[in-house]
Amino acid sequence: MDLSAMKVGMNVDIQRSDGRVHSACVSGINKATDSVTVEWFEKGETKGKEIEASAIFALNPELQAVIPEPAPAPAPVKQLPPSKLPSARGRPSSARQPLNHVQQNSPKPNSARANKNNSPQRNAINKHSSPQRNSNIAGQKNGNAGTPTSRGEEVSSASSARSRHSMVPNENGVGDRDNVAPLPAGPVQNASKIAQSRRRSNVVKKVDEIKKNREDRRAKQEAVKEQRIKDVDLANNPNWEFLQMIREYKEELDFSPLTNADQVRNHQISVCVRKRPMNKKEHNKKDADVITVPNKDNIVVHEPKTKVDLTKYLENQCFRFDYAFDESSSNELVYKFTAKPLVETIFNRGMATCFAYGQTGSGKTHTMGGNFNGKNQDVTKGVYALAAADVFKFLHKPEHKKKELSVSCSFFEIYSGKVFDLLNKKTKLRVLEDGKQQVQVVGLQEKPVSNTNEVLNLISAGNTVRTSGTTSANNHSSRSHAVFQIILRTKKARRVHGKFSLIDLAGNERGKDTQSSNRQTRMEGAEINKSLLALKECIRSLGHKGAHVPFRASKLTQVLRDSFIGDNSRTCMIAMISPGMSSCEHTLNTLRYADRVKELGPGDPSDGGPNDGFIPASENPVSPERSLSPSNSDLAMLCTHNEEEVSVEMYTFHEVMNQLQEMEEQVVDDHRHCLEESKQLIAEEERLMEMTDEVDYDVEEYVTRLDDILGRKIEMLSMLRDKVSNFRGQLQEEEKASKNIKRP
Repeated sequence: MDLSAMKVGMNVDIQRSDGRVHSACVSGINKATDSVTVEWFEKGETKGKEIEASAIFALNPELQAVIPEPAPAPAPVKQLPPSKLPSARGRPSSARQPLNHVQQNSPKPNSARANKNNSPQRNAINKHSSPQRNSNIAGQKNGNAGTPTSRGEEVSSASSARSRHSMVPNENGVGDRDNVAPLPAGPVQNASKIAQSRRRSNVVKKVDEIKKNREDRRAKQEAVKEQRIKDVDLANNPNWEFLQMIREYKEELDFSPLTNADQVRNHQISVCVRKRPMNKKEHNKKDADVITVPNKDNIVVHEPKTKVDLTKYLENQCFRFDYAFDESSSNELVYKFTAKPLVETIFNRGMATCFAYGQTGSGKTHTMGGNFNGKNQDVTKGVYALAAADVFKFLHKPEHKKKELSVSCSFFEIYSGKVFDLLNKKTKLRVLEDGKQQVQVVGLQEKPVSNTNEVLNLISAGNTVRTSGTTSANNHSSRSHAVFQIILRTKKARRVHGKFSLIDLAGNERGKDTQSSNRQTRMEGAEINKSLLALKECIRSLGHKGAHVPFRASKLTQVLRDSFIGDNSRTCMIAMISPGMSSCEHTLNTLRYADRVKELGPGDPSDGGPNDGFIPASENPVSPERSLSPSNSDLAMLCTHNEEEVSVEMYTFHEVMNQLQEMEEQVVDDHRHCLEESKQLIAEEERLMEMTDEVDYDVEEYVTRLDDILGRKIEMLSMLRDKVSNFRGQLQEEEKASKNIKRP
């Protein structure tokens, strides 16, 4: 744009950011940036501003009259309200009076004319005005000399431009102030559009910077306010010192939780950990969350500690597993990385097993069975249902259709060393080994299924009759191991093609939780702990070819024997942990158990060899005078491999419990046999009584047969009584052994 018409010292009209228009003096011209620097006097001080040249020409059209430029297309301009229009009769100069005085206390027209004619400052400024501009104004005045007008109507078009409105003459040539027309070219709007497309001035940039700083300052103030609210809640918490230390620890971590976009890795033994959210009970007692899941395979436990001088501190213990799920993970995400990779195994003649392990109340039944709404369970969201749905998807694939496989399901629980069928009125089952050393669950029913809905119905029916009770950790705790099996069989030969066992383990109660309980609860806890030890050793044996599998040590591992000895066997364990500080000790035990399972998995550098850490049953250190049954032999092996977890007294207690369970089964079986035998003897006695009704019955035969019946009864009852006496003595031994237990 040509700036030759603009000179330093020229008086021009400018528009302020708030819409005000007033005069200012040009103090500098920058042709490189097409901008003009102007100054004016306001409120007792001189102010300056850098303005785009296009905005100057838009407000001062007389400058463009000297060097005409192509004007933009005419556009209607919205007329400014009269309150914002400057007076056409005369406007005091900014150099004579501050602008706020001009707008607030504008003088009357007569005084305005007097000031305009007599002000020496105005005349001084006009002396420095452009001669071209003055000549242009003079020519316009001469053109209108013949028209009789008032003093206000003799104002030139330049003054009209400065006041941003024109006078429309009436038919007598006299300007009518009531008929005001808008400027035809719309210079203000065109100038604003041009200014937006050009480089913003330094002042505008400074305003934007101030605005940004103000927004940042307000955001910081809001963050401080939220932090104060949190600090108030923290101060009301009795564990606020530990919470503050945990918060400071988390601030230094980079969180990258497990998501659906992560890749699923295949392992023969997969160990995962899932953290459940804080429940209502923990929130009410203001328990602290001491578990942090920073990324997809690490868990940090902030264990609260107190020094001798009562100084509180945290002992941060880190664990690493195949996958780590935080409290926001859904059952679908857990299933994707745990049980879903195992589904294909059973279609390739394999055995797959998935365990949910953890403390009572840590969410095992929620993960395996589905979401709870009160006491009602939504079985469609559990691992059971998700696995069944994938089984039917694989079954209908072309590569598996030709195998002609059928699907059936079984559901049973193991409670205190006894097996019960959950799909057959909770009938008690017997676990036996056949001639081929294959473990058979006698009487277990398999229900054929053809779709996912039938599987869900079986799961719902089984969960309603499952054994539960109240413990120190949960009011509605599962006190049994629930085993749900999906079995593939060939339609013709009915042979097992593959089996998927999904196990919801009972809570891993520690000995102190049952130390002062009654015998039934002690037996429950002992059986749970023993089965978990046996399960750990059986899973470890998968990574040690040729090692002895101690499956006879517990009923759980006995019924799952075929899942541990096959070459094509895969296992996944999901360790469930509670986040509360009150459960920290149980959480550490769960994580150490899971870490012990994984650290000796296949390919781990800590492995000393294929049989490292395993002792054959014949080499177990057992006293020569003690003859061990197969179950006691496997139990001795467990205690040898877990000396840090099982003390001598605990081993003695487990041994007494094994003998107690064996004697219980014998007494029950003998009693049942005695009842059946008694029924036969009663029938013989009835026939013998009928014989006495005859007139000439043989008295000698009657006495002989009666003596034989009574002898058999006495012998049978005497043997049963001796076993009952021994069983009573074993119960007393169990009670003594439970009192002598020393916790490791």
